[in-house]
Amino acid sequence: MFERETELAAVDEALEQLTGNDGGALLAFSGPAGLGKTTLLAEVRRRATARSCTLLAARGGEQEQSQPFHVARQLIQPHLAGTSEEELRAALGSWYSIVGPALGLCAPEQGAPPDLQGLRDGLDWVLTHLVVTRAPVALVLDDAHWADPESLTWLAAFASRAEHLPLLLVVAYRPEELPAHAEAFRPLPGRAGHRPLDLAPLTEAAVSTLVRAAVGDHADDAFCREAWAVTTGNPFEAVELTAKVRDKGLAPVGASAPLLADLAAAQRGDGLVARFERLGPSTVRFGWACAVLGTAIPLELAARVAGLGTEEAADATGRLREARILSAPGEEDHTGLEFVHPLIATALYRAIPDALRVALHGQAAVAVVDAGLGASAAARHLLETHPENDPWVVRTLREAAAENLRAGAPDAARRQLARALREPPDFGERAALLYELGCASLLTEPANTVNHLRAALAEPFDDPALRQGIVIRLAQVLAHSDRLAEASDSLAREIPYTRDVRARLRLQSEQFMWDAFNAVEPDSPARSRRLARLADRLTGRDLTERYVIGLRAWDACLRGEPVATALHHAARALGTEFSWAYEDRGFEVPVLAAMVHMYADRPGRAEELFEAGTAEFERQGWRGAHLSFAYSLRAYIRYRRGLLADAEELARAGLRLAERVGRGTPVHWYSIAILATTLLARGRVDEAWELAREHGFGESFPAAVVFPDSQTVYAELLLARGQTKAAAAELEAVGRRLSPRGIQNPSWCPWRLHLARALAAEDPGRARDLADGAVRRARAFGAPSGIGQALRVAAEVAPPGERPALLTEAVSLLSESPAGYELALALAALGTELRDTALLTRAAVTARECGADGLERSAVDAVLALGGALPCAAAPEGALTEEEAGLARRAAEGDPAVSGPGLSAVCRKLGTDRTGLREALEVFARSSR
Repeated sequence: MFERETELAAVDEALEQLTGNDGGALLAFSGPAGLGKTTLLAEVRRRATARSCTLLAARGGEQEQSQPFHVARQLIQPHLAGTSEEELRAALGSWYSIVGPALGLCAPEQGAPPDLQGLRDGLDWVLTHLVVTRAPVALVLDDAHWADPESLTWLAAFASRAEHLPLLLVVAYRPEELPAHAEAFRPLPGRAGHRPLDLAPLTEAAVSTLVRAAVGDHADDAFCREAWAVTTGNPFEAVELTAKVRDKGLAPVGASAPLLADLAAAQRGDGLVARFERLGPSTVRFGWACAVLGTAIPLELAARVAGLGTEEAADATGRLREARILSAPGEEDHTGLEFVHPLIATALYRAIPDALRVALHGQAAVAVVDAGLGASAAARHLLETHPENDPWVVRTLREAAAENLRAGAPDAARRQLARALREPPDFGERAALLYELGCASLLTEPANTVNHLRAALAEPFDDPALRQGIVIRLAQVLAHSDRLAEASDSLAREIPYTRDVRARLRLQSEQFMWDAFNAVEPDSPARSRRLARLADRLTGRDLTERYVIGLRAWDACLRGEPVATALHHAARALGTEFSWAYEDRGFEVPVLAAMVHMYADRPGRAEELFEAGTAEFERQGWRGAHLSFAYSLRAYIRYRRGLLADAEELARAGLRLAERVGRGTPVHWYSIAILATTLLARGRVDEAWELAREHGFGESFPAAVVFPDSQTVYAELLLARGQTKAAAAELEAVGRRLSPRGIQNPSWCPWRLHLARALAAEDPGRARDLADGAVRRARAFGAPSGIGQALRVAAEVAPPGERPALLTEAVSLLSESPAGYELALALAALGTELRDTALLTRAAVTARECGADGLERSAVDAVLALGGALPCAAAPEGALTEEEAGLARRAAEGDPAVSGPGLSAVCRKLGTDRTGLREALEVFARSSR
């Protein structure tokens, strides 16, 4: 090690922190090829081991980049492999079936594969668990620029956690080759305070020292200076040059200096290849086989690819080691043969004649399969071969793709299937392969998925089950791309030609579902009638029938049929067991059946169903869109129950997950609408508006039906900001969109109520008509919360003499419902109308219980303005600042100078008026103690 004092000081500092229980760190070393990154990391490993650190080590390989989780397996597999299945399940816990296949520790289980975020979360857990149980840990990754995308994306996201764990994470990479998905490594400084350290070339003095250490102190200055010049201070080239000088017995004097340029050239590029080719045909073939195989090369496997016997392979290995092409035994911590430096491997690989390189990859694929390493290991070699109409290649690539898809690596599966398609497959196999390619591309390339699936349908094949699967998947990807009308059309075209009755019913159920989500469906009432006729005669004997019945329950809810009807069908759909995670089904119908219960004032049952569904999503490793939907809709249930603080917490969790899925997706619409609605209820109008502006909410609206309705929520935001005309325009548009579809239930979308409020000043007559219509529809549905909300708004736009009766009934109904926030609103309205401090006090207490801070403040102000007194409430510790507590004590002691807004704010915090301050302060002091 020469001139690496700064880097090693950073390593020692980080290790000192790590072993001193002072936290972990991230260290990144960057530099072009040959600057000594691998040597430096070897020293890191040595020093970490000397300090009794658990070592996790991996190395990216130029030839292994297409092999998913190659680096992750190197890091984790050695510490878990060899254990029994029982021990492995205990070690991985609930993540066993999610991360086990990705790490090569177990075979994939049946069921839908985990999504990418779920898999990364699982890898995070496994690595964190390993770090905590085997602390302190040093994780060392060399040649990160060549790591497979799946591993590198995960590690780059995990890196920021290093300083919070007993973990030193050290990476080395070539900065010009670091891929975009690993950019997180560049700016992270780590606990040690060092940004990625750029390794510098050696100085003339360092190269001179290196030369003299190798050939003797008598090497003169001119010779050493020339050695530095021809290697440009590159440590790898300098070391190789000195070794060559020593081997050739070259005198280290000025007269020999001109010879150094030729010797240095022989260590790189064409010179290296020429020197390699002089080692003999069998050795050359063996070296080329090693270059094709990559890193940690089994000797027997290289011998088979090269076509050599055992003795010939051993002899070739010896020659390559003598030539400093392969590492000598003990030079590397590996389980097979390694090249002395990646530069050598790259140069030899690129020197293989094209046709021969392709042939060697083909031989390697067969050898890998015969060695029992599996189709996935062979697939990376088959990707480098030319199409030859070989059924074995197609079969192996399809098998590898299935393994990778089940393990959570859809991009790798897509590459393998695309290559199999070019082989090409047999005539009767093409449709199935296109279908598999479409499934693999579903999450990353929806447009290409549509093309693949449509091409599959155009192929001549006679497999009804395959055809049904293709059509259903095509409709799914179209629907998730906000092309709901096309999704419905694709199913409608197939239904008449489907002979099997059960298969036809399955397609009909899918069409009904996507039509239900299509906000611009042309003839929704006719579809509702067809759905009702079909569902009412089904018994629910299988999953398809229960899905149809579940859609019938949702349709009844939207159209405002009586609550009993909607709940009856929802119960029929759910039966005694109803999974949210069937492999070949969406989760939409279970969600709709659960939401029926919420709108029908059965939020407890809705939450039970969502908790079960969320648990299933987590068990499956679905932690992207699925889990975001679950959190966001559970937040909406909490909102409807008046548990606004809980609702906000869940909504923010849903939004965080939605952001990882991507903006503009359906799940993003849900999360923003629900969080904005919750913030409005909490009285934080400006924050809700900023949320909408930040996420472009209101600039356009999705073609899919979402709940709460996005455009209606946007209108609520405008109303809260006093922009009544703009709000009215949006709500009129909502009416034009929903009314023709027969969506009449104000419990689902109260657009009429909001429009009545927006028009109250300019067109009171129409406002009353809208509110009265909403009341009638709410009574027809029969949910007390919906009727109470409609009555409250009707009172707001009614003549003064009619308001008390409307509000009294609203309070009575809402008191029997689970809608706590709506009850608080109705109590405040009735208390204000009657100037009744008792009702206003009850409104303040109810609002406080709900977390409706804005409503609580206004109710408290109304009570105080009427001269009333609020009941004392125990304030939480830290509720008052020292200044506020002093102000309250002075007021309680009768200081007449204490008054004004500051005192009113303190009274609101303590839940009292001035006359009750002494008691409130005593309660506060007790709670603080």
